[in-house]
Amino acid sequence: MAQDNKKNMVKLKNLFHYGIATALGTGYFPKAPGTAGSLFAILILYLFTISETTLIFLIILFTVLGIWTATVIENKKGSDPSIVVIDEVVGQWISLLYIPFTTIPVLLAFILFRFFDIYKPFPIDQSQKLKGGYGIMVDDIIAGIYSNLVIQLILYFGLI
Repeated sequence: MAQDNKKNMVKLKNLFHYGIATALGTGYFPKAPGTAGSLFAILILYLFTISETTLIFLIILFTVLGIWTATVIENKKGSDPSIVVIDEVVGQWISLLYIPFTTIPVLLAFILFRFFDIYKPFPIDQSQKLKGGYGIMVDDIIAGIYSNLVIQLILYFGLI
């Protein structure tokens, strides 16, 4: 009986870690799981009315959970496994923070975030040297910040 409970606890822990790290399975998309994670992040904001305060809370919460779960999955699957997309979710949310949730700004946030995430200009490239979940999460956080700053400048100068 105790052995069954132990197995069930391991299953629950795995379900939790994989559920968070893969953004409810989005990371299992066969092609471009990172892009799927970014789209999932936008879909969440589209489906639910989320205030800026709530979005900040979610960014902080899922950054902490992401570091933890990404570390666990990386220890099982190896360095920066492609199924881990919680980093894309958090980064995409950061790119959308304080941005009007209308078609052009959201599309621009998506494109810029994917660009910065893929090409990794300084210091994004350096952040991947961090260990475990920190290295997985921080590069996308910086990519989200870069994207947000570019969009804020575009909005400020009235280019969209």
